[in-house]
Amino acid sequence: MDSRWATTELAWTTFPESGWEEVSGYDDSMSPIRTYQVCNVRQPNQNNWLRTDYVPRKGVLRVYVELKFSVRDCASIPNIPGSCKETFNLFYYESEGDVATDSSPLWKENPYVKVDTIAPDESFSLLEAGRINTKVRSFGPLSKAGFYLAFQDLGACMSLISVRVFFKKCSTTIANFAVFPETATGAEATSLVIAPGACVANAMEVSVPLKLYCNGDGEWMVPVGSCTCVAGYEPAGENTQCQACIPGTFKSKFGEGTCAPCPANSRTSSRGANICPCLNGFYRADSDPPDSSCTTIPLAPRNVISSVNETSLSLEWDEPMDTGGRGDLVYNVVCKKCLRDLSPCTRCDDNVDIAPRRLGMRQRKVVVRNLQAHTRYSFEVQAVNGVSGKNPSSPNYSTVNITTNQAAPSAVPTVHLMRSTADTLSLSWLPPEKPNGVILDYEIKYQERVKALTLPHVTLNV
Repeated sequence: MDSRWATTELAWTTFPESGWEEVSGYDDSMSPIRTYQVCNVRQPNQNNWLRTDYVPRKGVLRVYVELKFSVRDCASIPNIPGSCKETFNLFYYESEGDVATDSSPLWKENPYVKVDTIAPDESFSLLEAGRINTKVRSFGPLSKAGFYLAFQDLGACMSLISVRVFFKKCSTTIANFAVFPETATGAEATSLVIAPGACVANAMEVSVPLKLYCNGDGEWMVPVGSCTCVAGYEPAGENTQCQACIPGTFKSKFGEGTCAPCPANSRTSSRGANICPCLNGFYRADSDPPDSSCTTIPLAPRNVISSVNETSLSLEWDEPMDTGGRGDLVYNVVCKKCLRDLSPCTRCDDNVDIAPRRLGMRQRKVVVRNLQAHTRYSFEVQAVNGVSGKNPSSPNYSTVNITTNQAAPSAVPTVHLMRSTADTLSLSWLPPEKPNGVILDYEIKYQERVKALTLPHVTLNV
């Protein structure tokens, strides 16, 4: 309520009729105002009441009243009894509705509740211009739907220029990316009212609970909990909002970091991106962070050199011209056995030994053993890295074709004694599993176990 903006008569209730009087006037800016005056100073035992209209509380627990008034100096009024006053009293009365009448509540301190005795800082005499005093008082806690204000004059010569009723509040605010609603102050001047918060758009809680305290002066204090911008959004508006990353930029993590340009070989045309997709032919490994550059597969190894030694082989090579932009380059060696006809080459069996290993080598040299003699082989030396598995095509490789040389046959598996006499033995055996060429002859070595035994000759069954 603010009587300064009244455009018609206030028509507040007075008791008795000879007490307070409503008067039209002008303020300092010559705007019309409605005031109440009383000046029954020549009659003793004054008890003049003025009651405002009903003021709805609207959930407020504590209200403030601003009074603007002027008071005549009793010493400047001649021929008055000693009962002249320079103060007046402020009361309030709570009610669940606008039920007051000319006679109810009774015009006395009970059932009204006294707020304070109001005294001026300055009074005026007849020869001086009116000196306006401003006083603010508060009362609470309020519990009913509304209230009336009442002013009691006990014998002053004064003018009540304006009455403004208001409450203090903490205005809607944003702190730590959380918005806190408008909150009225508490019932007492020292009260702290808790206001729950909610994250602003495109923000997430990082600590809870979200709350802020509103003190009795309408000021926020002691923030608890906070929010932060989600991925794809960066702080803006002095940390009061989260705005989307513009096309061509991204933010991969939540937090207060800012959007950054897309890494190399990636691009995004959307707003609020938390990752920049890779361009065609470029990839990120599963272990790569979202803010890493996109890379590609390596080219084939260079300068593969082979050296055949009978049924063994050594291979050496140089690093590819382009490793794909990664530092996790390794090599695979694939062995294929090729028949003499036009049939395709097939993978070597597990008997072929490749050292130090077949797959995932960082070394650029291997030794291959247990190859078959006089056999053609094809070896692929592949270069792979962390994104080779993302590429639908096979790894890039270099090929070397070799033919193994002559090699000693494998051992004769078993020798059988066919028959024997006093001076002869007849032996037989199977050919070696791996002749590694054409067997020209066999050599038999024996040793006498008894000195008296002599063997003039040996018959061989091949």
